[in-house]
Amino acid sequence: MTVNGAKALRDELERLRSVERPRIIQAIAEARAQGDLRENAEFQYAKEEQGFIEGRISEIEVKLSLAQIINVHEVSKSGKVIFGCTVSLLNLDDDEVSYQIVGDDEADIKASKISIYSPIARALIGKEEGDVATVRTPNGEVEYEISSVVYV
Repeated sequence: MTVNGAKALRDELERLRSVERPRIIQAIAEARAQGDLRENAEFQYAKEEQGFIEGRISEIEVKLSLAQIINVHEVSKSGKVIFGCTVSLLNLDDDEVSYQIVGDDEADIKASKISIYSPIARALIGKEEGDVATVRTPNGEVEYEISSVVYV
């Protein structure tokens, strides 16, 4: 996991603990005050939401406790594609794309962040600027030339 990914998870955990958990506890208390809990839709919804929040808190705590956080700034800058770096690629159609290689929890294609386990990242790991990587896609193989590797 990158440093930014770990920070995002810690921020979410803090928000869930300090904002969402107290809000849902208050909603459950208000729903209980209304009387019969068996037919109280607000109570049922609040309990379901509480289960979701508590489950997410547990999930984040486990992820953070098991995570190996890698700071790209402290890694040897060998010019090779490694976890956490940002790679600019040029494919045969002269389209240029740029991706940061991150962990599964951080992957977001809209933000140009791809999982280390994605086919593109697996084809790029260990390659250097100027190398050509072949990626197998459902539509066949696509070749990308690595135009730059940046450690940000």
